[in-house]
Amino acid sequence: MSKFTEIDVMVLGAGAAGMICAIEAARRGLSTAVLDHARAPGEKIRISGGGRCNFTNLHSGPGNFLSANPRFAISALRSFTQHDFIARVKTHGIAFHEKTLGQLFCDGSAREIITMLTGEMREAGARLDLSIEIGAITHSDQGFQIATSAGPWRASRLVVATGGKSIPKMGATGLGYEIARQFGHELTETRAGLVPFTWASHMTESWKALSGVSADVAACCNGAEFREAMLFTHRGLSGPAMLQISSYWRDGDAVVIDLSPGEDLLTWLKQARGDRPKASPLSALSDILPKRLVQQLEPGSALAAARLADMNNAALEQIAEGFHRFEIVPGGTEGYRTAEVTLGGVDTSQLNQKSMESRLVPGLYFIGEVVDVTGHLGGHNFQWAWSSGVAAGRNIRPAATV
Repeated sequence: MSKFTEIDVMVLGAGAAGMICAIEAARRGLSTAVLDHARAPGEKIRISGGGRCNFTNLHSGPGNFLSANPRFAISALRSFTQHDFIARVKTHGIAFHEKTLGQLFCDGSAREIITMLTGEMREAGARLDLSIEIGAITHSDQGFQIATSAGPWRASRLVVATGGKSIPKMGATGLGYEIARQFGHELTETRAGLVPFTWASHMTESWKALSGVSADVAACCNGAEFREAMLFTHRGLSGPAMLQISSYWRDGDAVVIDLSPGEDLLTWLKQARGDRPKASPLSALSDILPKRLVQQLEPGSALAAARLADMNNAALEQIAEGFHRFEIVPGGTEGYRTAEVTLGGVDTSQLNQKSMESRLVPGLYFIGEVVDVTGHLGGHNFQWAWSSGVAAGRNIRPAATV
């Protein structure tokens, strides 16, 4: 029989949550190892933010997260805040800037964050093993036995930080969910989040002509509203506003979009009627909205030929309402292929909110995206990774008490 490699803490997943958890555990004197099937650590960190990593958000708080239990994340988020992570970034001399809405990015490369994490792991004595395939996992009085392509391991505590299903080309799998089920944990429904919408089949041909057009909008769905940019693509609707609202959307739901949230279009049209009565509504609206968009929403020659002088207030109000409450039922989303996160995951009712430890299996922990806590776009999901990882790493109990 192969001899086990013995370790206090085994972390599965060398992403943001897994690495920061390993740092905190190792700093407490626990022998710690991180295993990952990828060839390099922090692959999602590397590609995030266009290669500059939107590593947190100045305004991150419990209200920026979705979960079946919205209060679950509060403890971890308060124990290790965005300001705590920012302080760590500053200590390493990593230059950064605020882009918009509190989003913080590296001035240089996302690799600086990865280097910071791997460097702190080395300093703390945590081991990092890559290109390792994970096999069967069992549990006994001696701890957790993990079969791997590099031989068997035995760990007193096991931390699952394997992420969700989003962006499978980066190596995302459902391993964490499989482990959770194996040990009796319930899962809330998982689905793609922060993902572009696709056109309904009857819209594809006519609407894909708007590909490349963008606008600042306010998008609403199921009680949520986001005011950010929207982008038309040949496949559907993208941009921050659409990614945000996609996390609240369900198949068949309508998304209501204010295409000019900063303007009272009715007042604008009335003013235009007085200033240039011979102009058409299309011409007037094209001064403040993309002309191609105006033409698409008001097809035919009626608006192009009509004169504002010939239109009463009721007609102008109808036109304005069409742009302020543009309603669309997407055909679907692009799914996990382009989703930034996975919604749902390990049911938080079976986890300790302070330590992220399983209430069913002592010594088993779940952190990061695999848990049913999902952030808004803009650095919040990284903050959950840091906060949940630190919560576990700082609260893993000594082996004698497991």
